[in-house]
Amino acid sequence: MENQAPHNPRHEIEQAIAAGDLQRLLTMSGLLHGHFCPFLAFGVKASVRAVKELGIKSTGMEEVIAIIETNNCFSDGVQFITGCSFGNNALIYRDYGKTAFTLARRNGEALRISVKVDSHFLQKHEPKAAELFQKVVVERGGTKADQRSLGDLWRQAAFRMLDIPDDELFDVNPVTVDVPAYSRIFASVKCALCGESVMEPCARIRDGKSVCIPCSGQEYYELGGNGMSLIKNMGSA
Repeated sequence: MENQAPHNPRHEIEQAIAAGDLQRLLTMSGLLHGHFCPFLAFGVKASVRAVKELGIKSTGMEEVIAIIETNNCFSDGVQFITGCSFGNNALIYRDYGKTAFTLARRNGEALRISVKVDSHFLQKHEPKAAELFQKVVVERGGTKADQRSLGDLWRQAAFRMLDIPDDELFDVNPVTVDVPAYSRIFASVKCALCGESVMEPCARIRDGKSVCIPCSGQEYYELGGNGMSLIKNMGSA
């Protein structure tokens, strides 16, 4: 049977961006993020602004680069709309803890957009949703009914955020950035202990043999929900 995969897998996304159909784009971005929430909506809205203002498209081949300054819900909106992701090497993560990102051409021409809402923004616009978020997500409490209510209210809040003018939500600034060279393709080596394949520059030497980081016993950094953490890895016996 002939493969029916589209030649441009981002065709629907690009159509919706051109049409300014933020509701459709937010709906589609939920496929990646898993739920709808205000900061996913901010990521979608900010990314559409950047893509349209710069007039660029992404094929996931590093011709467009996104630099993200947070790993919260906002970042999934950025990845989905811009087409720049960790997997295609077009996303650079800087752990600044700022809800902001920069979209850049390879020539360095770029646009940086930061969310300027303060800590009381959601309490003012969506007080019930903010209250439930505190109880269910921040405090990891609440009942099953609270969780369901939060899902409903958070979804409604996300779509309402799309109607707020950009000037109330974002600071938008043209910038010039140093875009890194295209990602190198590295050879792989086999770990002498676990037998798994590992990218050559990530291999370590243990007892004169190439091993992977988990088997090396060396310290390494791990990115989690609260940023980078230093991990002491005991490795394989």
